[in-house]
Amino acid sequence: VQLVESGGGLVQPGGSLRLSCAASGFTFSSYAMSWYRQAPGKERELVAAITGAGSSTDYADSVKGRFTISRDNAKNTAYLQMNSLTPEDTAVYYCRARRPAFGRDYWGQGTQVTVSS
Repeated sequence: VQLVESGGGLVQPGGSLRLSCAASGFTFSSYAMSWYRQAPGKERELVAAITGAGSSTDYADSVKGRFTISRDNAKNTAYLQMNSLTPEDTAVYYCRARRPAFGRDYWGQGTQVTVSS
């Protein structure tokens, strides 16, 4: 099982980034996917989540209207489109795959997002 995040980097305030999470080793479409982030000195927090079929999404209040979670089950990949970034969005971003009914819970290694001028 592998979750590999990519797309992080340094961006100026107001800019955009798209994170990708490439999954392998499990039936991707059967898993809810989510993105978390952890800033220095802070707890890891849920940013956005999407159901296996992609029919339902949920967002943290701090990112509503700016971030969009999506998935392509044919490519076994989840995405996080981040717009209007602010320095407060600086964190390591992690993707997570869950199938609670089967006790399955996988995490990626994280990708750094830094928003700075």
